[in-house]
Amino acid sequence: MDKHFLNPLFAPASIVAFVGHADDPGGQTPAGHTLREAFRTDRFDGTLRFLDVRTKGTLEELAQTHADLALIALAPRDVAAALEIAGRIGCTAAAVLSSGIGADQAAQWRKIAQREGVHLLGPNSLGFQRPLLHLNASAAGPLARPGPLALVSQSGALTASMLDWARQNGVGFSSVVSLGPHTSVDIPQVLDFLANDQATHSIIVYLEGIADARRFMSALRSASHAKPVVVLKAGRKPAGNEAAQTHSAAIVGSDDVFDSALRRAGAVRVRSFVELFSAAKCLASRYRPVGKRLAVVTNGGGPGVLAADWINEIGLDLGKLSAPAQKVLQPALPPLASLADLIDLSEEALPAHYRAAIDAASADSQVDGVLAIFSPKAGADAAATAKALADIPRPMNKPLLACWMGDSSVGKARSVLAEATIPSFRTPEAAVGAFGNIAAFYQNQQLLQQTPPPLSALAKPDIEGARLLIESVLAERRRVLTEMESKSLLSSFHIPITRTMLARSASEAMMIATQLGFPVALKIDSPDIPHKSDVEGVALNVMNGTDARDTYIEMMERVARLAPEARINGVTVQKMVRARRGREIYVGMVTDEPFGPVIVFGAGGTMIELLNDRAMELPPLNQFLAHRLIERSRVAQTLGEWRGASAVNMEAIEDVLLRVSEMVCELPELREMDINPIIVDESGAVSVDARIVIGSSTQAAAGHLGNGYQHLAIMPYPARYRREWPLPGTGGGTYIVRPVHPNDAQMLQALVQGLSPESRWFRFVSRFHELPPSMLSRFTLIDYDREMALVAVMLERSVSPEGTVLESEHIVGVSRYVTNPDQTSCEFSLVVADEFSGKGIGSRLMESIIDVARDKGLAEIDGLVLANNPDMLKLVRRLGFTVKPFPEDPDFKLVTYML
Repeated sequence: MDKHFLNPLFAPASIVAFVGHADDPGGQTPAGHTLREAFRTDRFDGTLRFLDVRTKGTLEELAQTHADLALIALAPRDVAAALEIAGRIGCTAAAVLSSGIGADQAAQWRKIAQREGVHLLGPNSLGFQRPLLHLNASAAGPLARPGPLALVSQSGALTASMLDWARQNGVGFSSVVSLGPHTSVDIPQVLDFLANDQATHSIIVYLEGIADARRFMSALRSASHAKPVVVLKAGRKPAGNEAAQTHSAAIVGSDDVFDSALRRAGAVRVRSFVELFSAAKCLASRYRPVGKRLAVVTNGGGPGVLAADWINEIGLDLGKLSAPAQKVLQPALPPLASLADLIDLSEEALPAHYRAAIDAASADSQVDGVLAIFSPKAGADAAATAKALADIPRPMNKPLLACWMGDSSVGKARSVLAEATIPSFRTPEAAVGAFGNIAAFYQNQQLLQQTPPPLSALAKPDIEGARLLIESVLAERRRVLTEMESKSLLSSFHIPITRTMLARSASEAMMIATQLGFPVALKIDSPDIPHKSDVEGVALNVMNGTDARDTYIEMMERVARLAPEARINGVTVQKMVRARRGREIYVGMVTDEPFGPVIVFGAGGTMIELLNDRAMELPPLNQFLAHRLIERSRVAQTLGEWRGASAVNMEAIEDVLLRVSEMVCELPELREMDINPIIVDESGAVSVDARIVIGSSTQAAAGHLGNGYQHLAIMPYPARYRREWPLPGTGGGTYIVRPVHPNDAQMLQALVQGLSPESRWFRFVSRFHELPPSMLSRFTLIDYDREMALVAVMLERSVSPEGTVLESEHIVGVSRYVTNPDQTSCEFSLVVADEFSGKGIGSRLMESIIDVARDKGLAEIDGLVLANNPDMLKLVRRLGFTVKPFPEDPDFKLVTYML
């Protein structure tokens, strides 16, 4: 993240605004007029100056003008000049408020801004708002009220609509940012800023498209690890890919892939405008991680049943009180109260009954959240009941949501709930949906924590053999692998396949079938026939040699008639897979624009399109992700003990998914894959048929050198940088240097807490005792493509009283670099525990991080070191860094090393 850009943009101390004059027919734009009005009515905390770029006096005024941010609301003809002036007066950022600007003109303005050293928000932007600063640098209407939500929107019209809706519903914002097509500042940059913005507790995003999946996923994962992110995306049903050549690509839409990407990023997707704010309001409550069991406390059976129906509809579970909890609670409730499923307090429910029921549900381990529903009744006090909820001590250990039904009689009660920051809804369905978003958020957070390496712990695949096969096919200018070639590729990655042999004559087919043993299957082998059954090119259950010979002759004649242009290699012969109660599943991959390869799992067989059972996940996978992928499919319900059949070998299915993940990571040439069917039973899994489509890849060469994976939206965990080193002076002790992992958060916090005040000051230039949560998440959940953090880990062994050898580890040092916006240099940092200072760990960490930066193709690594930190300056000089004064601050030295 370029902090030099984002801070002046979103928190400027001084602003210069170019808006033109009202008496100039071409100079005063609607955006300029709105901007003048905004600054006239709002009390901006900094200094503000208006300039007209077209008047003669402007150049004279410039000598006395300086600003952090330039706001440009001019006709397109004057924007270029305004950008040049902004650069001349020292603006580090500029926002162009405009619409309808094409790609060519936007590129021209971006080039000017880069030349002048000005970072550009826009064009095609309504600007931004920072309500806490009383800053309305936008043409989106009145300044929003302050609050903990941040709004990022790719639609100016929807931004204005959201702000209008929020004003009427008491919703406040920390930031509002409007982006459009061809903008220089994009959603990833804004998310990077908001992830570290202390005023922002949760983020809502309206999205229409993304340009760079890797950058988007990196920023979204970082932001959603720090705080809740809710996304509303337009265009849910795009047209399918007409060029798809496998079943998988033909039936998977890009919107499904986007769902998978958001899950993996730890964010929550909503489907409607109102749900966007409802989800954000609930997630901002910062409840601890929860499951899917929602208990319903109600004073009316009908509303409770509606809630229970919707709980089932969206895949949640109705939370039911345990028997001991029911036994304790029942005497405290009205005589007609029921606790069997719903917690139905009956029409005689009083505020005290609600409080007792909610307390019982909150304390019950079988409940993950509570929904309190109130229906207006004669004699019932809606406000008093709401007050009973508001009086519950905060923070609660489980989410509490409310639904006060009706209208005129419950207005005061809703105000009481709003004051107590208890999320309140008008219908049971809306309340249940909001809890569903909370549950989805914390489930997705588990997916976010997964950063598997590209290769699993299974037997090493023959990657070079697989690449040679792909290169030979591409050399023939073919894209579609034959069945034999596809199965050879699967075999290279140890995916079990049926034994298959190619017959080039009828007599050869008879001999091969006899050798394999009957029954056998015969299939046409052609690079030009995507679906064999379409040309009657499949024959199953061939029972003897004569049938094999005759089937070969008939199939060749039939295919030649139905597909006369197709090249025919022959007919494959394979033994029929006989699993008494085996299930047919499907594993494949598709290439999405822009997310790249996506792994697909579901029900297989000849009715694959009709069943349309597809669950998806972005690679790379580990066993946890593979298991979750299987769970999301409909066929998962048949994989256990089912209709007399034994449960299938789930580990075998997971292994196939891990192997496919390895293929996708290591072979960027893969475009589509269709392994269907895979027969799976209690003994294992075997692939019966496979079809693979490939294409040339500019990233293949880089991938072969170990510097690739650019085709993946999520960078794999770079396990190749793990090294074990001897610890000097310990008589054989060792430590491990490896990339940081999200699970290292607590060990990193312990390292910082154990530092001396001087060491913390040298590293962070701060007096804090521990890392704030947002910084801790930022340091441990990283994108390994744009940054790297290496940790030095000490292993400690101890023996328990029972004689068991116990191992524990703790971090004793961290080196880190972050790539600069120029993409050619990076900035480093280093910290080592005080008790390990002088033992060579700092030198090893620095040498290791330099090697990683060089491997990434960066040209320079630099950093700022406090001038009164002699040990660090001595270390970098010994490593070959040049040390120079830092012109902007004499307390620092600028150290640089050319890679």
